[in-house]
Amino acid sequence: MTTPLRLRYQTIEIGDTDIHVCTLRDNQQFSDPEGTAEALGISSATWPLFGIIWPSGLVLAHFISTYPTEGKRILEMGCGMALSSLLLNHQNADITATDYHPEAELFLKRNALLNQGKEIVYQRIDWAEIHNDLGKFDLIIGSDVLYEDEHVKLVADFMHKHASENCEIILVDPGRGNKNKLGKLMQQYGYRFTAVKPVHTDYLDKPFKGHILKFWRDN
Repeated sequence: MTTPLRLRYQTIEIGDTDIHVCTLRDNQQFSDPEGTAEALGISSATWPLFGIIWPSGLVLAHFISTYPTEGKRILEMGCGMALSSLLLNHQNADITATDYHPEAELFLKRNALLNQGKEIVYQRIDWAEIHNDLGKFDLIIGSDVLYEDEHVKLVADFMHKHASENCEIILVDPGRGNKNKLGKLMQQYGYRFTAVKPVHTDYLDKPFKGHILKFWRDN
């Protein structure tokens, strides 16, 4: 049975920047009265996963906060609560956010307003579909996008399809065991690949066991 969602408002400090976010209170929330998510194949168990901020999302936001982004067209894939997109929007970067969940756009609009920022360009995206209108990007970012083994090729194909010639790709993976599979596939597409442990993660409650993955092509 669908019950009213319980929400949480919080302020997340990233360097000298405060990002205000409205999220689901926890990962036990669920509301799909019209069956929209169900029609997209999103079960009641996975429905709330988009709506909270996970450690990987925090790692990505902290990493990207000092990354050179000026003049770059940036894509966040699987944005969820889009913490990095909100931060980049605060920095006046050219950011486009994407997710598959039908409620992600509503939260993104609300949180952009909370931060007194401009509306963030958003598209609901299925990685398996062709999106000719999405275009190419100079920087692609994402966190915890390798949730299932079957996502590896979908993620690789999607990123390759929307990467400009000089695109850099930065993903934060919490350690689900698929990073090397993705790395090998991206190498087949002509990308170089590194995986490093993040440093200075004292903003997390627990040690982070994952890696920051970076992909790029030599010209």
